[in-house]
Amino acid sequence: MNTPKYDKLIFEISKSGRKGYTLPPNDVPSKQITDLIPEKHLRRTPANLPEISENEVVRHYVNISTKNYHIDKGFYPLGSCTMKYNPKVNEVTSSMPGFRNAHPHTPEEFSQGALELMYRLADMLNEITGLKATSLQPAAGAQGELTGLLMIRAYHDKQGKPRKKIIVPDSAHGTNPASVTIAGYESVNVKSNDKGTVDLDDLARVIDEDVAGIMLTNPNTLGIFEEQIVQIERMLRDVGALLYMDGANLNALLGITRPGDMGIDCVHINLHKTFSTPHGGGGPGAGPVAVSERLEPFLPAPRVVKDGERYRFNYDFPDSIGKVHTFFGNFGMLVRAYTYICMHGPEGLRGISENAIINANYLLSKLRDNYELKYDAPVMHEFVLSGSRQKAMGVRTMDIAKRLLDYGFHAPTIYFPLIVREALMIEPTETETKETLDAFADALIKINEEIKTKKDVVLNAPQTTPVKRLDDVKAAKEINVCYTE
Repeated sequence: MNTPKYDKLIFEISKSGRKGYTLPPNDVPSKQITDLIPEKHLRRTPANLPEISENEVVRHYVNISTKNYHIDKGFYPLGSCTMKYNPKVNEVTSSMPGFRNAHPHTPEEFSQGALELMYRLADMLNEITGLKATSLQPAAGAQGELTGLLMIRAYHDKQGKPRKKIIVPDSAHGTNPASVTIAGYESVNVKSNDKGTVDLDDLARVIDEDVAGIMLTNPNTLGIFEEQIVQIERMLRDVGALLYMDGANLNALLGITRPGDMGIDCVHINLHKTFSTPHGGGGPGAGPVAVSERLEPFLPAPRVVKDGERYRFNYDFPDSIGKVHTFFGNFGMLVRAYTYICMHGPEGLRGISENAIINANYLLSKLRDNYELKYDAPVMHEFVLSGSRQKAMGVRTMDIAKRLLDYGFHAPTIYFPLIVREALMIEPTETETKETLDAFADALIKINEEIKTKKDVVLNAPQTTPVKRLDDVKAAKEINVCYTE
């Protein structure tokens, strides 16, 4: 059987002598390349590049792109990751020449538009979070976490009372313990109660004068709101500790409640999760950090300030932890987030969270009879089911996730959070229609029926994808690097 031409590697369809470009005759004086580049930096042999005509190159990469799954192609129910749709108006504004062509070394007097946008965005995030000030520098949520922890460390050092420990609930995001360690703290775990929220008795057990703060995800990774936040805040304040909130789930809170009103001192904001900037592929990202008055002096410098009708960078913050990113973060992401916030306005932002909550609860209502729900409590924007019943029949959550691919859906987050065995963590976001949610729920319900009647189909899934069932353990242990000499 012949392999379709566009399922081959680009090197396999290469033919000597073909090219996808033409160049005009040289009309300037010629020079030897060694006159321009030192010989030690030149190749000894020509680069091994495929030789293909222009239309073949286009067809090859268009064909490959159709094999990828992405938010423009289908539903992404990744719990915790908030894979929401990216409005195309964001691309229009971020592509405006004044923003697209801005160079980080451009003098302030020629960057007033960019500086004003950053100033306004920070002010908007202050209002949304209910906090005093915001830094736009961090380039991702995890870097925002580290930035917040470094500010907490600087705060306690300034008080003359350095501390050693950060409390991390077992329902926290997976990056939290890593950030704690990188910041030089000891991570202290706190258990969840039978409602899926922080166990206050266990929290009381670990709180002492050595605790610098707590990293609380709210709503937590179960999608449950930490309704005891007032008691938690009081317990931490009694020992002089600060409250850090992981803002990855801020998409559930917009216009409904604010971290600052809960007593939070610091929150990082994943612009890709809440404000529709591109997500995935390792970047570019943006993870601004908003802080209370306690931490404002320690924000990264420089900060954008307004002097009269002009905007400028201000470096004069003696207690600042310094820079956390080259120049001022990923500016294109800031333009997109600013566009999204302006486009929705206050009522629209609240509507985003309300619709995310409605979608999650609707989807849960359709699935709860078919999959176990360990923590049966009201949920916000996401929820966590368990495949424990299905595992008892010989099918793991991994098998269910792979079978979903045959139904045309990307799998939800699986095996996280760790406090739910065989976890299926599902977040529909606010942008999905009822028809999409119904189709996704129907697929999961059908898979549950298949497990009872034709289990082998599920165990051997996927069958309709470009790459069939892989040996996940082998792939993780034996990385196969493919290259052409």
